[in-house]
Amino acid sequence: MALHASTVNTAPTKALLQVSDLRVTLPTARGWAQALRGVSLRIERGQTVGLIGESGSGKSLTALAVMGLLPEKAQVSGSIQWQGQELVGLQDAAMCQLRGARMAMIFQEPMTALNPLHPIWKQIAEPLCLHQNMGAQEAKARALELLERVQLPRARERLDAYPHQLSGGQRQRVMISMALACRPDLLIADEPTTALDVTVQKEVLTLIKQLVQEDGMGLLLISHDLGLMQDQVDRVMVMYGGAVVESASTPELFEQRAHPYTRGLFAARPRLGLARGTRLVTIPGRVPELVDFPAGCAFADRCTMATETCFSTPPLPERVDPLYPSSEPHWVSCPHWRSS
Repeated sequence: MALHASTVNTAPTKALLQVSDLRVTLPTARGWAQALRGVSLRIERGQTVGLIGESGSGKSLTALAVMGLLPEKAQVSGSIQWQGQELVGLQDAAMCQLRGARMAMIFQEPMTALNPLHPIWKQIAEPLCLHQNMGAQEAKARALELLERVQLPRARERLDAYPHQLSGGQRQRVMISMALACRPDLLIADEPTTALDVTVQKEVLTLIKQLVQEDGMGLLLISHDLGLMQDQVDRVMVMYGGAVVESASTPELFEQRAHPYTRGLFAARPRLGLARGTRLVTIPGRVPELVDFPAGCAFADRCTMATETCFSTPPLPERVDPLYPSSEPHWVSCPHWRSS
């Protein structure tokens, strides 16, 4: 489940993850810039939520904020609650007890995320030794089990291999093994198929989906691939300029797009059957620098429906009448969404 700041569920039940009005300000060469502007989301155990948007929209930064991995000088406000426990302002030692044990992350590029100086079994065994007090031999045996579970070919032979000796798809399987080592309750997958060929992409995504279903984890999947979202998640949140501009169940969003930015993303998709030489639809302009976003709607500079008010006043979320019955509402942050 994913909600906007003004629609956060205030029921007493504790979500697996509840992010409310999250704001992150970062130092830049041109001064301080607001990188996240009021992001809110909620994930229950067994639910899958997707974050989608162009590069620079704040998807990965949202994940890093949840994991407590923001740059040292980042200023954070709002709330990140893990099963009712507030994480904003939590001491590093306490955060380390959660990170890797109860929540885990698959990073975009495994070659840079893995340590080139250690064999892969030691890297998978590290969280087991830290969080579950396993000895080296027991952890190595568990590492083999995990590599076999993620279907790494000849897993036993590769226990002592180094990251550079594996292919991209094999390294990604090692990353997944590390993330799943302590059976976390939440898995964050940040562009998990980056730089992988199409066949390996499908295998990795199928594997993640299978493991999430088997273990009942919550999943936060980050991507710019609409097709991937349609196949992998229950609910989609569209981000732009550090804010969520639209959120709905996956079938609802793919059938009824309300925000101009969401419509632009869908219109820009390549489609089968187009005549040779047909130019793809594009969204005019480009994502501005963080310090250049207008005070109001972040998309105003590129939106054909923007008015003067859009540049100065942040839009409030509005509820869209759903096409399909759903327990989760469809929200859009745009006063002009009915215009087209």
